[in-house]
Amino acid sequence: MTENDIVDFMTGLPGVVAFTAAEGTGAPRAAWGDTFFFYDPGDDPSARQMPFATIVVKDYEGFDTASGLDRPGVFRLNVAVGRAAFEELLGYPPAAHAGRHETVDYRAHDRILPHPVYAAQSWVCVLNPGEATAPRVPALLTAAHARAAARHRPRT
Repeated sequence: MTENDIVDFMTGLPGVVAFTAAEGTGAPRAAWGDTFFFYDPGDDPSARQMPFATIVVKDYEGFDTASGLDRPGVFRLNVAVGRAAFEELLGYPPAAHAGRHETVDYRAHDRILPHPVYAAQSWVCVLNPGEATAPRVPALLTAAHARAAARHRPRT
């Protein structure tokens, strides 16, 4: 799966808005090139507080470098899956991740991994989804979309 495949899939889901940070968007320079997926059926930019999935294309120095995203052609899909799905996928609850952080190879491609920074918040990630993860990625994204839709409260 390419970044474009993921964006196409995501924007095909009801109410999803994809935002790719760039120089002219008002996003901070550090985020330029990254794509954020929001559930926003009302198309209200002020309502887009927390994405439910992202595509990150580079390291954030001093914060998020474990995946080695500065390697050519490497990107990371991040998905908020919730506690139950996190435990089902990884075999332990998100709160237990701190004790396992050092055992994870965050640079491994095409594997469902705990997010190197946001695992405790029930986020997982996949570097360059391929044959091994492509069958699961759409289901993870669809479930994350459903969770975001269920939490959505329109602004009044």
